[in-house]
Amino acid sequence: MKKWVMSLLLMLTAPFALAGQVVDVMHPYARAVPAGQENSAIFMMLKNNSARPVSLIKAQSSVAETVELHTHMVHDGVMMMRQVPEIQIPGNGSVKLQPGGFHVMLIGLKQQLKEGEKIRVKLHFSNGSMSTVELPVKKVQMGMKHQH
Repeated sequence: MKKWVMSLLLMLTAPFALAGQVVDVMHPYARAVPAGQENSAIFMMLKNNSARPVSLIKAQSSVAETVELHTHMVHDGVMMMRQVPEIQIPGNGSVKLQPGGFHVMLIGLKQQLKEGEKIRVKLHFSNGSMSTVELPVKKVQMGMKHQH
């Protein structure tokens, strides 16, 4: 391939490669579920390496029919999950997706999520970047009662 073509390809793809470095995905894992359980959740730490705020706006995974961004809230003394349009990550800050807080909901599982297995999730951010993450399935204690 000619040198000028390689230079042009590098110039065109470099901004996209750099855009993916804005948000670090740390300690991701999915909740293991018993056979017959239709839903699960994904948890992680998202660290924004830029001074500008960025948001997680979408997640996708082939293990579920639907993947949604969720949070927990208390309504009349009952903990409830609610879908949110985005999860904001402040400039030079981080947000923890954890049981009882923000999380990625896997709805309509196509397979049982067994401890020790790995699954993939694609995370889409408001700055146009995307990150594909392979994460372990772990046993997680969910000590609260909640409703959808």
